[in-house]
Amino acid sequence: MNARKIGAAAATAVAVLAVRDLVQKRHALLRNFPVVGHARYLLERIGPELRQYIVASNEEERPFSRDQRTWIYASAKEENNYFGFGTEVDVEHVQGHAYLKQRTFAGPLPDVHDPQALLPSAKVLGGPRGRAKAFRPASVVNISAMSFGSLSGAAITALNEGAALAGALHNTGEGGLSPYHRNGGDLVLQLGTSYFGCRDADGSFNLDKLKDVVAGAPVKAIEIKLSQGAKPGLGGMLPGAKVTPEIAAIRGIPAGQDCASPSRHSAFGDVDSMLDFVELVAAETGLPVGVKSAVGEMGFWQELAALMARGDRGVDFVTVDGGEGGTGAAPRMFADSVSLPFRMGFSRVYGTFAELGLTDELTFIGSGKLGLPENAAVAFALGVDMINVAREAMLSIGCIQAQKCHTDKCPTGIATQNPWLARGLDPASKSTRAAVYLRTLRRELMKVSAAVGVAHPALITADDVEIMNGDYEARTLAGVYGYKDGWGSLGQELAGEITALLTIGPNSSRSHPV
Repeated sequence: MNARKIGAAAATAVAVLAVRDLVQKRHALLRNFPVVGHARYLLERIGPELRQYIVASNEEERPFSRDQRTWIYASAKEENNYFGFGTEVDVEHVQGHAYLKQRTFAGPLPDVHDPQALLPSAKVLGGPRGRAKAFRPASVVNISAMSFGSLSGAAITALNEGAALAGALHNTGEGGLSPYHRNGGDLVLQLGTSYFGCRDADGSFNLDKLKDVVAGAPVKAIEIKLSQGAKPGLGGMLPGAKVTPEIAAIRGIPAGQDCASPSRHSAFGDVDSMLDFVELVAAETGLPVGVKSAVGEMGFWQELAALMARGDRGVDFVTVDGGEGGTGAAPRMFADSVSLPFRMGFSRVYGTFAELGLTDELTFIGSGKLGLPENAAVAFALGVDMINVAREAMLSIGCIQAQKCHTDKCPTGIATQNPWLARGLDPASKSTRAAVYLRTLRRELMKVSAAVGVAHPALITADDVEIMNGDYEARTLAGVYGYKDGWGSLGQELAGEITALLTIGPNSSRSHPV
């Protein structure tokens, strides 16, 4: 009897759905194929998941392939991250694949099996310009800008605690310095166009508020965000429904009201006034100050380098973000077709400073899918001094590449403000995974550096990498991007200093304490 009732109820529900489909006018597919037409929408909804696990090959999917995600997951969990039987990359025919050239003999090398994988920056951040709080970053791999609001409080907590465990820096993102950023990790405070947390009621920059924020947290440097790789030159809108009292207090904006972020800064309007702003902030805080930008037209970079060549003003670092970088939400047009990919964009920026002999005078930071060893190694060969990782760090704490960041329905509780979803993320366990991932990536960089015969990835040069064009042609990285002799390399003094810092005696495999 119960089975009959259940069957009858099910049949009635199907009949009601069929009638609804036949009379509605919104979807032609459902009018023509009632009930069964819903299967199409179901498959469309779960298509990304099906492709990830069933359809796509290990090297096929974007933004991160299955092999890339597997390496990150295994690394974060301290599992076996090796691969067996050989490469799945079609190395005989693929175009643009990078190969590093190992050396038979090498000079002094650090211990590549050190569990902490101590790998400091080869440059002192803020040192060349004499900043009062200049310092040598303890890690060349750091966590990129991701705001609270874009990520949940639990995710920010996990990343900050992970940064603390790994001795890495954690960029706050432009959404302001939240309580979740205060879990032991050293910070890079990012200032976006809305100056969240450091603004007046009308949205203008407030220096006193900036100084208060810096004084109350472990801020080691300040990054002025000019643009982002995935959405350069684009402002933003935070709907009033998402401006909770907590977010309003952190950002210094009214709760429950729409907040529009302009596409450009109001505190300065050109390169000259930007440098005045940089020097003001550096003088008032004592901190190294830099800029983050995607790469489009080169006039900005040429003028910046020319003004810095005078020696009286300058940024302490530049963070170059590639067009392939990630974002919580962006128009498809901007994510796909605005700003240059990392290698092309960075090489142009680096060359602009190299032409004027300025590359040892500032720190170059790269971002945009650089949290994978092969991409990171090529970035260092191009002249990067440090890298920032974002989506890779998210993957390390549980992201499954569901690509729902813009919907507030992230199933792993990372890119959401939904309390129910965020509760699924345990910061205590995930912070350990973030730390292990950061250390593992550093260790991989140490291993590949040792294979090339140098003590530090910053000592890998653009001549140490070849770019393959199928099985019939190869060009050095220097040749592909037009590098002149010595470009992409540290100056002799810096190279000797970092080698000595990481090694003890000739051909020693012991790590020097940092």
